[in-house]
Amino acid sequence: MKADDLRALQAPLKALYREVPEKAIITLKAQGEIGGEGITCRVETGRAIAEAGLHPATGGDGIALCSGDMLLEALAACAGVTLKAVATALELPLRGGTVRAEGDLDFRGTLGIDKTAPVGFREIRLSFDLDSDATPEQLDTLMKLTERYCVVFQTLNKRPELKLARNTSG
Repeated sequence: MKADDLRALQAPLKALYREVPEKAIITLKAQGEIGGEGITCRVETGRAIAEAGLHPATGGDGIALCSGDMLLEALAACAGVTLKAVATALELPLRGGTVRAEGDLDFRGTLGIDKTAPVGFREIRLSFDLDSDATPEQLDTLMKLTERYCVVFQTLNKRPELKLARNTSG
């Protein structure tokens, strides 16, 4: 896709959101079905069904997906798409590249065996190996704008308000 194509694609959306800001507020949803074989939760991804389960470090068999891996995969995917869109908009030469997301977990927290151990990632690192002839200054701009506009990165970086609700039946 060329920069002009991207601008043409996004121009009517940007105009609408400027004129009617509430149209820019979209609720994304995900749903999972608890149960199945073992300790799992089935989630529809829009293209397939993903079955998440316990990580082997917490007793899982390694067959079901780990939700922590899925979080990192979502971050890598979002950052990769954002970087490509920004490079396209800036008309930077980008032939390809690799996005890596990795994070450190201490499973003592998850398993409740050490109350001082955090539950969740202690640190998440995102890195890019890019195949580009862009200048170092252009690549710095690309990285800054990718960080700024990557939805998953910013969601993790600026923790949103989270709410937990319970509904029961039966």
